[in-house]
Amino acid sequence: MSKRSMMGVTGAFAALTLSAMPALAQAAPVPNKADTTWMMVSTILVLLMTIPGLALFYGGLVRSKNMLSVLTQVLATVCLVSMLWVFYGYSLAFTGGGSLNAYIGGFDKVFLKGVTPESTVATFSNGVVIPELVYIAFQMTFACITPALIVGAFAERMKFSAVLVFVALWVTFIYFPMAHMVWYWAGPDALGNAAKAVATATDAAAKTAAEAKLAEVTADAGMLFQWGALDFAGGTVVHINAGIAGLVGCIMIGKRIGYGKELMAPHSLPMTMIGAALLWVGWFGFNAGSNLEASAGAVIALMNTFVATAAAGFAWLVVEWMGKGKPSLLGLASGVVAGLVAITPASGFAGPMGAIVLGLVSGVGCYFACTTLKNALGYDDSLDVFGVHCVGGIIGAIATGILVNTALGGVGIPDYTSKPGELAVGAYVMGTAVWAQIKAVIFTLLFSGIGSAIIFKVVDLTIGLRVPQDQEREGLDIAEHGERSYNL
Repeated sequence: MSKRSMMGVTGAFAALTLSAMPALAQAAPVPNKADTTWMMVSTILVLLMTIPGLALFYGGLVRSKNMLSVLTQVLATVCLVSMLWVFYGYSLAFTGGGSLNAYIGGFDKVFLKGVTPESTVATFSNGVVIPELVYIAFQMTFACITPALIVGAFAERMKFSAVLVFVALWVTFIYFPMAHMVWYWAGPDALGNAAKAVATATDAAAKTAAEAKLAEVTADAGMLFQWGALDFAGGTVVHINAGIAGLVGCIMIGKRIGYGKELMAPHSLPMTMIGAALLWVGWFGFNAGSNLEASAGAVIALMNTFVATAAAGFAWLVVEWMGKGKPSLLGLASGVVAGLVAITPASGFAGPMGAIVLGLVSGVGCYFACTTLKNALGYDDSLDVFGVHCVGGIIGAIATGILVNTALGGVGIPDYTSKPGELAVGAYVMGTAVWAQIKAVIFTLLFSGIGSAIIFKVVDLTIGLRVPQDQEREGLDIAEHGERSYNL
């Protein structure tokens, strides 16, 4: 069972309780103020990751003549996707989709139809809910940061108009379906009530009907969720998804003029350091907030986000020091981000010691992806979106299937049906768990990679992807936005 999809208002869960079992009816749960406050804080923290965190991290890495263009792309992405999310994105990601339910949601909540300040969604505990509006806002920040990550791959050479069109199409046809497939499910109360009906059935006919209902509720989930893929906070949905799209984009758009021949050093590493620090701070909302409650699950996610990130940053620093003779701030900051990426899918499932091992592995793995692999293949991924986010996401996603094991300090895979009304730990088989993760990784790479290529091509054939050469040489700040980063 996987992270994140607390779908449906309280009434929807109540409707899943068998009408033939009136004894099971209970008063609708009421949101806890502490949980609600934590989710509001987490939502703000995730926004902090994108603006100013990601914007400054990326802005410092590009040349000064392109800094404002990157900042504008990131900020505009947040504004655009926020609107699309409440127009139809939330509905497509987190409602049932009828015959296409395994792949995409429906239109029941377009323009937030039926959502009120009183409506609620489930968390991961039986009988615990949070306000639906805070859940919508929290998931909106995920939808915003994911396409914003992609712009780093083709920084310094893509038209601003093309960026906006690409982002709108990409979140619609790639992100919203991925979020649904990984994070949508009926919720713990729906599963628990259906399982309880099976356990308490008094005759064969009632048991058959109850078992059919349980099967229906179990199937009310996204495809990757049904596979058993675990993704606590976005390893597949956010990082692999964005990372492979970035790789496809930088290859299709082509290399920057002078790439490999001219110096294209970051213009402000102190700004990049500030951005990396803000990303780390905001990531606690990203990971610990994905628990949806201010409970023990949030605490373990918070601790893992600390130690895995520290381990990855230090691992990158040391391996670069050994290989190049000097430890760099850029390498340390990049390692920190790599650790944040890798721990994301495992943050609520692993134990702290497992998280440290994951951080060490991801720091080294992403370092070689951003140096050896990138140089060998010769692609111009401007800000290493693929090397950090896709590779780090793959490492973290597959490792989640291992580190969830209670024998390794993990919390185990939740089981909501064996003990209805309680959160039990299900049986763990490493081969089954890891294979589910590998399948999820492969699917994400193919779905996002192929889909992104189609979208890039459509944009290129309609309005064009790349700025003219003279504008690229001048810098996108002046050519596209009529501004300078610095007027000295």
